[in-house]
Amino acid sequence: FFFMPPRLAPVSRLRLGQGQPRYAAARRTQAKTALRRAGLVTCTAQLPKQNSDLWSGRGAVGSAHMMDEHEQAGTVPAPAGASSASVVMPSSWHSQSGEIEAFNSWEAQPRGSFRSPSFSERQQPQSAYPDPRGRLRVFSGSANPQLAEEIACYLGMELGAMTTKRFADGEIYVKVDESIRGCDVFLVQPTCPPVNDNLMELQIMIDACRRASAKSVTAVIPYYGYARADRKTSGRESITAKLVANLLTSAGANRVLALDLHSLQTIGYFDIPVDHIYGECVIMDYLTSKALPPGELVVVSPDVGGVPRARAFAKKLADAPLAIIDKRRTGHNKAETMNLIGDVDGKVAIMLDDMIDTAGTLEAGAKLLLKSGAAQVYACATHALFSPPAVERLSSGLFSEVIVTNSIPMPEDKAFPQLTVLSVANLLGETIWRVHNESPVHFSRL
Repeated sequence: FFFMPPRLAPVSRLRLGQGQPRYAAARRTQAKTALRRAGLVTCTAQLPKQNSDLWSGRGAVGSAHMMDEHEQAGTVPAPAGASSASVVMPSSWHSQSGEIEAFNSWEAQPRGSFRSPSFSERQQPQSAYPDPRGRLRVFSGSANPQLAEEIACYLGMELGAMTTKRFADGEIYVKVDESIRGCDVFLVQPTCPPVNDNLMELQIMIDACRRASAKSVTAVIPYYGYARADRKTSGRESITAKLVANLLTSAGANRVLALDLHSLQTIGYFDIPVDHIYGECVIMDYLTSKALPPGELVVVSPDVGGVPRARAFAKKLADAPLAIIDKRRTGHNKAETMNLIGDVDGKVAIMLDDMIDTAGTLEAGAKLLLKSGAAQVYACATHALFSPPAVERLSSGLFSEVIVTNSIPMPEDKAFPQLTVLSVANLLGETIWRVHNESPVHFSRL
């Protein structure tokens, strides 16, 4: 039975660095006296000789910590100039905002039976690979399971077990088939066509993981649907990019990992953290491997809105010149090319966009580029929607090569000879690992 004197109770609410040094020795003496009377301890902390070091956190040990096998064996020596005393730390003492660390149990041990390691030894970080506690889980929806498999392979782990069913009336049923309590869960699900079904499935997956007591739920969205309606161009229109952000947040997502959003303002629509990464590094590595003549390259933006993306890409691609196609839309999925800004005569034109839907913009732009004297035209995009008649337009002979990624699954009936599909699994896998380990994720190349 451990009894704490009334005068010792305020010590548990003392914040590190906020106590007065002249009273630290008195408080430490009270703690030692109470512990000697009780005869029960949970750990042995190294108490420095300086009066204020214990409670200010600047000494050899500023707080107690959990026991391990080395502590119980008593193999760790005490630091020089420190005295040993048995300290009991109640579970109500916290480490947040500089308070004293907490213990998870009140297990009693004979005084002096073991000794804790020094402060410098406790502060050594854990190894990054592999995950020591197995707290990382990756699950896949039904939209792009092949990409999720590649991500799990890059991380050196298996995909989590999850059951997804559809009832006769079209409703979706999701069940997590393994324990994810206290885990960092990453759900890989692009909201590609059928966009409504995939979006609803992602929300149900998030809700299932949240109710399974996951520590955090991150929605990995390689393709973010409804992103093109990101502002009001006329009255009485909806902003579906903001609506989808609200739906994901309300479902219980703690974070979103997105790849090449249509516009960066979509990040501001979320009330949760968003990690936005670019697929341009994957496309750039592929173009570099083709050994195209640097002096003959020109990066072309198919519209004015894509100029910042094309300019950044051209700067990284041997500081290539930039050309812009002035385009005016006559309706949804319809475009009319007006004129070309820049010189493309005798050069290899690389048209860069974030997505290819019906390919009307790229087709009109390629015709203008070839008419203006371009030697070859390459079409590059991260997301390959390929809505009809995109395949016919892209395979008509205007393009030397069409380079896309597997952010959206590519069925066999949409393949054609000029098509090249690059994998973004390594890019997403590396980002997932950095988010899990709380490391910076803003990198341009792997």
